[in-house]
Amino acid sequence: MFTSPFPDVEIPVLSIYDDLFGDLSAEDSARVALIDPATGAETTYGALKAQIDAFAGALAARGVTTDTVLGVLCPNVPAFATVFHGILRGGATVTTINSLYTPGEIQKQLTDAGATWLVTVSPLLPQAEAAADAVGIPAERLIVLDGAPSSETGGHPNLRELLTEGRPAPEVSFDPATHVAVLPYSSGTTGIPKGVMLSHRNLVANVAQCRVGIDLRPTDRVLAVLPFFHIYGMTVLLNLALKQRATLVTMPRFDLVEFLTIIQKFGCTYLYIAPPIAVALAKHPIVDQFDISTVHTVFSGAAPLDGETAELAGRRIGARMMQGYGMSELSPVSHAMPYQRDDIPVSSVGVTLPNIVCKLVDTETGEEITEFGEDGQTRPGELWVKGPNVMLGYLNKPEATAETLDTDGFLHTGDVAVAHEGGYFSIVDRVKELIKYHGYQIAPAELEALLLGHPKVMDAAVIGVLDDDKQEIPKAFIVPAPDSGLTEEEVMAFVAENVAPHKKVRRVEFIDAIPKSSSGKILRKDLRARESAASGSRKAV
Repeated sequence: MFTSPFPDVEIPVLSIYDDLFGDLSAEDSARVALIDPATGAETTYGALKAQIDAFAGALAARGVTTDTVLGVLCPNVPAFATVFHGILRGGATVTTINSLYTPGEIQKQLTDAGATWLVTVSPLLPQAEAAADAVGIPAERLIVLDGAPSSETGGHPNLRELLTEGRPAPEVSFDPATHVAVLPYSSGTTGIPKGVMLSHRNLVANVAQCRVGIDLRPTDRVLAVLPFFHIYGMTVLLNLALKQRATLVTMPRFDLVEFLTIIQKFGCTYLYIAPPIAVALAKHPIVDQFDISTVHTVFSGAAPLDGETAELAGRRIGARMMQGYGMSELSPVSHAMPYQRDDIPVSSVGVTLPNIVCKLVDTETGEEITEFGEDGQTRPGELWVKGPNVMLGYLNKPEATAETLDTDGFLHTGDVAVAHEGGYFSIVDRVKELIKYHGYQIAPAELEALLLGHPKVMDAAVIGVLDDDKQEIPKAFIVPAPDSGLTEEEVMAFVAENVAPHKKVRRVEFIDAIPKSSSGKILRKDLRARESAASGSRKAV
């Protein structure tokens, strides 16, 4: 068993609202919490807390209680913080929805989560209305944050209307350890996303754990480009930055030029990114046209970042590069490179956070791995994690919960890691079949089921392959119907029409037969071996 090099930290027995805002001082109230770069508008911590309270009061007046689930379909705008924490302030549950989802995908999540309200913004209203109609959410329960007055929108309330009612926040009571605060969705190997039940204690704990190794200060300006609806952005951007009284500069969508412009204009100092942004910082020529010298730290997560790219990016922009590891089921961070140490290679995911113990388990024998070899590291094993940040379970899926969370409280991550004698870990493989594209999980089974619905597709399999920048992308192996004339472009267009952009198939290869076991299970290892051999051949040419 492996423990954290840091001593345990106290986990306050509080709601996430009370943890973040309960001790807000007069000095901190005057600090800027959020900046909207589109307008330059600033929101202080005091104003944010008042808005949160008023939003909670408006919802309570409309019958929202601790039993209510509200969907939030919203990009990174300052109002997200008001809405998200306003819902939690009132004791209700938030299910955050990917802003790129199709109406069908939104509908599925709302239905599974049992959401009876939906919050969105006007650019996303068409898909929000379609999904709301499908699940029976009435117009008065579909809040359009930046919308026109409800009298002009068929009954959709807007944020201004709700806040100006001036209603007091409700008095609520619940157990932070067991009450579900948020329901982000995590893709399973079956292709059916699962609602990850995270309690207030889970969120409070992970903020407390992250504070130890992540050096974020009130003087920092954090560029919030990673989506708040994703657990990574939710915890390390929204919650951790607010706890540390830093300033968040919101960015609704990633565009490299806009990204660099905002850093330069607003003097951003701390960046949380996913690997594709690291690749751009390392290689894109336009980076040199901007002064981003205010950036002192870049923290990458959501998917593995190779050490060479990280080092190149760090040298180029003169910033400290850090990396961490986590998953939705861990709220999400379990490992991170601590700022106190400069001896840990950036290719690793750092050390175990406080209050966490973890194991490495041989995937073949089930034996726990504890010994270090002559090379100073263990042999690979599946990473198991136990701590106060581990989820309560999957919503209404006891069997899936039991498969992932054992009776001793260890969460089986599905990722294969090695431990190093220096106390840090590296992720080396994946037990699960999930593909991680730009930090988003993609279940091959979901894409395969879709592809099999195409009249010209006889059989299909999907695996993750590496593109030229060493980022994982979905590739489909297709057995076409005889004489169908099916093309790669046709396959990719069909998938693109039916899924969110991050789930699109990026490569297609036609094949005579999909390799399968005697029981009919797709042998993805054979397809990976085929891909590896083909990649080697291409390099040799």
